Amino acid sequence: MLDTARYLVPPGSRVDLSQHHPDAKTGFEGGKSEGKAALPGYNKRLNALQRRLWAESARSVLVVIQAMDTGGKDGTIRHVFTGVNPQGVRVTNFGKPSERELARDYLWRVHKNTPHDGIIKIFNRSHYEDVLVVRVHGLVPEDQWSKRYRHIREFERMLTDEGTTIVKLFLHISKDEQRERLQARLDEPDKNWKFNQDDLGKRALWDEYQKAYEDALSETSTECAPWYVIPANRKWYRNLVVSSILIESLERMDPQFPEPGEKLDEIVIT
Repeated sequence: MLDTARYLVPPGSRVDLSQHHPDAKTGFEGGKSEGKAALPGYNKRLNALQRRLWAESARSVLVVIQAMDTGGKDGTIRHVFTGVNPQGVRVTNFGKPSERELARDYLWRVHKNTPHDGIIKIFNRSHYEDVLVVRVHGLVPEDQWSKRYRHIREFERMLTDEGTTIVKLFLHISKDEQRERLQARLDEPDKNWKFNQDDLGKRALWDEYQKAYEDALSETSTECAPWYVIPANRKWYRNLVVSSILIESLERMDPQFPEPGEKLDEIVIT
């Protein structure tokens, strides 16, 4: 298992993303082949823990994944959760709010999608869009979005008090890596469908997004719901770090298979 503490954002600290190296591969200097060979073992451990969480059905896990465009959210979900029972895992993608959602408070659509007992719920983007996109693009005034850091801290505290473990992952890529991934979407026919002109507009606001992420990570990494900054330029290493964090989180929870309601050794199948 990797040492994931190096990627944790300590509560109360200020984040400077320039000090986090997206090319890091600490603990797997052997490289890509070694890392990819190790992932199935991580998948197996995660699957075993998820089975216990599902069977126990008393607590839940919420995985929040944020990243710049092309940061690898979909790929992370696909590779990290390979082999995990799909009955116990759900994914929600938060895109542009609908008119119905805009007519309510910004956490309304989020709260109704939080996990029930026994479930690992993955947010592909999340409530953090409401202190990122709305800020960078000026969709709401500062005196409105700046209050949301407190709302989010309190919302996440409520969820954890009620039995949900929250794991928050920022997939950190470099601007050069984003350029290469966007170019690949143009150059490779089987990736053309991924290209969106809007991505170029957001790329032009790279520095503004980095600042917004730094503030969001700093303001909302708490003891009950800390952030991790994941080096994500190397996809194979990103997958190992995320897997390690999830395994550690579930091991701390230590879910248990429930005791049978009857004495099974007295039952004979005829």
